[in-house]
Amino acid sequence: MIGTPRVHHRVTDSTNERAKELADAGAPHGTLVTADEQSAGRGRQGRAWTAPPGSAVLMSLVLRDLDERHALLPLAAALAVCEAVGSDPAPMVKWPNDVWIDRRKVAGILIEGRPQEGWAVLGIGVNVTTEAFPPELAELATSLRLAGYETTPVRLLPALLSALDRWIGAPPGAVLDTWRSRDALRGERVRWADGEGIADGIDDSGALRVRTDDGPVTLDAGEVHLLR
Repeated sequence: MIGTPRVHHRVTDSTNERAKELADAGAPHGTLVTADEQSAGRGRQGRAWTAPPGSAVLMSLVLRDLDERHALLPLAAALAVCEAVGSDPAPMVKWPNDVWIDRRKVAGILIEGRPQEGWAVLGIGVNVTTEAFPPELAELATSLRLAGYETTPVRLLPALLSALDRWIGAPPGAVLDTWRSRDALRGERVRWADGEGIADGIDDSGALRVRTDDGPVTLDAGEVHLLR
């Protein structure tokens, strides 16, 4: 069962760090770590993840025995967030797993672990009731409240766990098809460290396809920016 046992912290440095400790000590599949506040939360590319106390879902799951589904875990997790959030306005996904509403990030996902030991930790942060962001993030981030949703972290968490339970175990074809229906970048001009081009969806491994002046390119990792 996804979400049990559960360890909750009023304040911790990072739910992913706590979950990795538990996984290393043998915690079972589905173990959940949550917090009201993180002092050293982080996202992809080593970026800091901050949220006012009690304003966000801050959670990490211990996952085991993922077999071939591990490669699509980032995509499946993003779909679970979209499903739990709702549909008005409809969340979209910026490759590979940033959840956007109106082209602003509302949720991020960070996956860490030791595949050779058979486990991964799935960390998710969702801005729920945040009312304002620092100036440098004001045009890039949003919260469910700012987007017009009426919910709280306590109400969102069970819906998110239920959606994760479904999507983590979903067939790869279903994950790929549904993710493609929420692709925020397809047809848009994007830039990455080595070039730029027009995003052209994902292949069956979850890698991003891009059309460039020099021909098609496939990106299986890294940071991609939408050229607004």
